[in-house]
Amino acid sequence: MRVVFMGTPDFAVPALTELILRGQDVVAVYTRVPKPAGRRGLTMFPSPIQATAARFGLPVFTPSTLRSPEAAEEFRMHRADVAVVAAYGLLLPPAILEAPNHGCLNLHASLLPRWRGAAPIHRCVMAGDTHTGVTLMRMDEGLDTGAAGPAAHIDVGLNDTTGDVHDRLAARGAALLGRSLAALERNELVFTPQSDDGVTYARKIEKSECRIGWGQAASAVHNQIRGLSPFPGAFFETDLGRGPERIKVLESRLAEGAGPPGVALDDRLTIACGSGAVRLISLQRAGKARLAADVFLRGASLAAGASLV
Repeated sequence: MRVVFMGTPDFAVPALTELILRGQDVVAVYTRVPKPAGRRGLTMFPSPIQATAARFGLPVFTPSTLRSPEAAEEFRMHRADVAVVAAYGLLLPPAILEAPNHGCLNLHASLLPRWRGAAPIHRCVMAGDTHTGVTLMRMDEGLDTGAAGPAAHIDVGLNDTTGDVHDRLAARGAALLGRSLAALERNELVFTPQSDDGVTYARKIEKSECRIGWGQAASAVHNQIRGLSPFPGAFFETDLGRGPERIKVLESRLAEGAGPPGVALDDRLTIACGSGAVRLISLQRAGKARLAADVFLRGASLAAGASLV
């Protein structure tokens, strides 16, 4: 089949690679416009998908919008049998959705209808979900409301971060996509309208959600930390000797203990929460490398009684 692939971040790379290795005829790759990089922003940084497409010699398109007549005509010229979307980042208008013979299929990182929207993996982990997956959906004009096709499931461990879940779902989603396009060629791919029950929305992560709320229960603090790891990162602010500075926490564990929320209970970064406590396992100072807690403490004084509020 003639396939147009549309994606941007690392999550989409295994899916594109799977299609290429399975011998699908990827006739065009759409991705977001390269971003400026470097201290002065003079170097343009291609997306992971653009870099992958270039490695395989595939034609790349980076329109800033798909809503113009010119963009729609260019898309139709690919004569695609199907378009595959994986974390692309641009909305597809009706002229694009209707162009391929088999429509546009979206590889969405949740078990729809749970966690429709922009940040399904972050929201899944922050909510403490113990189970999630990836769903192949036939796209319509709604926000992840199209008919759902096959899905792949994974368990989410107590200490899994968004990064951990992201990597597993990217791999499972790629394999799911490869099998599904083979089934589509045989006219065996089935889609079913989504239920109205169990709908939740994974809204974009706001900066205000990243400051650790020590007054929450320890389980909620732990879920906040792992749900925002590795990006954008949950943080607290404290004075380590050079004035207040922001410290990201990238890994934690539930721990025993009680005390005023945000106060260190020992010299090993066990921090009291609204109920219970968490132990901080991995931290990062601004502009510095990620460090294990014991290494971090060699250059930072956070003894028992220190406040992280």
